[in-house]
Amino acid sequence: MLIKILKSKLHRARVTETRLNYPGSILIDETLMKKSGILPYEGVLVADLNNGSRVETYAVPAPADSGQIIVLGAAAKRMKKNDIVIIFSFAYCTPAEARKLKTKVTILDEKNKIVKAVCH
Repeated sequence: MLIKILKSKLHRARVTETRLNYPGSILIDETLMKKSGILPYEGVLVADLNNGSRVETYAVPAPADSGQIIVLGAAAKRMKKNDIVIIFSFAYCTPAEARKLKTKVTILDEKNKIVKAVCH
């Protein structure tokens, strides 16, 4: 049996831009992706703290150290610039693997710079 478990999250990221007329995805600063363990084109869940919406999409690297979090495609109708979001990535593991998994939590400031990174 496999279970779905939180692998990593970017906590309190700030949306820097939205682009409606673009194939759906989310651009995330490459440095933030690497630090949090989110891989290019990995599926992610984005929760908007401003309006409660949740969107499932995939992560695409934005230029490293740019601080960019750009919501693309249909999700741009649910989120807007300056919204605060949490970006989650999950893994499917056996219960034994899940017990060993160290979830990476990366907390960001208002400029999408890393304040703290911890493993649980």
